[in-house]
Amino acid sequence: MESSLDARQQAVLARVAAAEHAGILQLPSDDPLDPKRLARTEATWPELIAQPEMVRRTWATNEKALPAVAEAIRDRGIERVYLVGAGDSYAVMISARLALQNALGVPVEAVQSLEFAFYLGPVLNPRTLVAALSSSGETTRTVEALLVAQRAGALTLALTNTAGSTLDVESEQTLRIEATRVGWPTQSSTAALALLLKLASPDATDGLPDLMAAAIDALSDPIAAIAEREAGSRMFLFSAGGPSFGAALAGAAKYKECTPDHALAIQVEEYHHYNSQKAGEPLLLLAPSGRSVPRAAETRSEALRFGGRAYVVTSASETAFGDDVLRLPDVPEAFSPLLTFLPAQLMGYHAAMAKFRAAAR
Repeated sequence: MESSLDARQQAVLARVAAAEHAGILQLPSDDPLDPKRLARTEATWPELIAQPEMVRRTWATNEKALPAVAEAIRDRGIERVYLVGAGDSYAVMISARLALQNALGVPVEAVQSLEFAFYLGPVLNPRTLVAALSSSGETTRTVEALLVAQRAGALTLALTNTAGSTLDVESEQTLRIEATRVGWPTQSSTAALALLLKLASPDATDGLPDLMAAAIDALSDPIAAIAEREAGSRMFLFSAGGPSFGAALAGAAKYKECTPDHALAIQVEEYHHYNSQKAGEPLLLLAPSGRSVPRAAETRSEALRFGGRAYVVTSASETAFGDDVLRLPDVPEAFSPLLTFLPAQLMGYHAAMAKFRAAAR
């Protein structure tokens, strides 16, 4: 199929693709004691616990840019919003969708970068906002998605860690993420999500960093104990509904990055349409208070019926799961992914360290 991009845009894309491929070749192996993977996993911990501070820094960095983006959205009379990303960035966009839709009152859809770049170009117009997230600003399909939006005359918004990156340069508006990525990505996800939540609700989000810190402190030891118990598991399932499904996707990604084993994210409704969990497999169920809680409660029941193990993370005041749960501070459902990302990340980190210890023994 012939590309819809012009010659200049195609040249930009070819340059980005070559650089991205070179980076992929440097990833660690799945050897149980791979020193490169161990070093990167160990570097994840200080970045993980520093996430509340990075959210505050990101908000401060964008103090002037956020109102400018909001004004651009109003001035263009935006009628539809697409949130585009790949990998963890796609998970962030799923988690940001509800808050932005509530704020803007127009349809908001999270779309994987390739799906957007290859298939949605014909429906774009100048009243469309396309927000594209890439920490490096050089993710090939995400850059391509933004170029497709650019060519259609849509309002383009980049979210990136990297000033001067292709995504930054090619976009009309940019929001800058403050995050380090020596370890596996954590800050770059939560800071980006916090930025989109702040765009949606400038005043209602101020207390979230303190709640993030409280959640990390409260949940790290219990999740480490679960990880030690499950160190022999070769598959780990993550499930959620609504905006926290993005956190489930991020949790599965962290598990696959940090450990040599498999992980899978399943939306709570889709869990029930297959024999999704096999006997002996663990499941982390992210179920903050919200509309999907009743289905999540049924998911836990089915997990146990299948002979699996189910670990539930829910809100402090939620009563649907009884007492044997991990609890997060109460926040509105649209903001809850900023908290549910944390136990998902903690599971990946602690599982990796437990598996490294087991392999060394």
